[in-house]
Amino acid sequence: MSATEAVPLRRPLAVTGGQRVALLLAAVAVVVQITYPLLSGHVLITATVTSVLVFAAASLISALATHGLRAAAALALGAGGVGLLAEAVGVSTGFPFGDYAYAGTLRPQVLGVPAVVPAAWLMMAWPTMLAGRSVVDLLRRRFGPVPHWAAVPLAAWLLTAWDLSLDPQMVAAGHWSWEHPAPALPGIPGIPLTNYAGWLLVSLVVHAVLHVGVPRGVRRGVAPGAAIGAGAPALLLGWTWLGSALGNAVFFGRPWVALWVFVAMGLVALPALAHLRHRAPGRSPTS
Repeated sequence: MSATEAVPLRRPLAVTGGQRVALLLAAVAVVVQITYPLLSGHVLITATVTSVLVFAAASLISALATHGLRAAAALALGAGGVGLLAEAVGVSTGFPFGDYAYAGTLRPQVLGVPAVVPAAWLMMAWPTMLAGRSVVDLLRRRFGPVPHWAAVPLAAWLLTAWDLSLDPQMVAAGHWSWEHPAPALPGIPGIPLTNYAGWLLVSLVVHAVLHVGVPRGVRRGVAPGAAIGAGAPALLLGWTWLGSALGNAVFFGRPWVALWVFVAMGLVALPALAHLRHRAPGRSPTS
């Protein structure tokens, strides 16, 4: 082969049916959430529960399709199970989130916790875990050896930062409240700092379990960086980050919440999403 002869690019791997299903469910979850500002009362509650369950299904199917049954089981137990246990202990004892109570508007309940709540932990743990790993991959490429376990605190930070938008939304809707809501972050009244400390602690446990339980490599035949292949977690993360900021700024009248979530989530979400796009298969090294 001459020096001027082009080297053919490797043919991208096929996208699996499971990846397509996950992407479709992710898109449905986004569409349902877009309707929130137009809804109220029981219709809004139904839409909220529906979007969480569809979002969680998208994450589970994505985990199964790209990383296998072990990953899906780790996600269900390590995120959904740990989330349920933490919430049940939290409601009973006040640790680690602070003294709070559910209003009974979200049913059914398990161990005194709305069943949709552990599903919310599960749904976001998958894209935040992948984001943490993506940022570690980026750091390793640019700065040399970075321990793989660094993905755990990065992902935990991102999952906790999402709660900067979630809790104000749920408190405003009357789904739960705190007995001692102060001290709180500037511009986000009603939610004590202990809540975010608790979220960070539980998120670290969740992502430590996922770090051990989810293989770093994808299944044979899966293209991890293909636009549609990475589409479900990337879409869910990007929408949750930017959609939360936009919704709070424009529709819900919470500009401080919008600023907090945009900056805090963006510290990890922005480089993670940029790196996913950069390493998509089929792109030439100079594109």
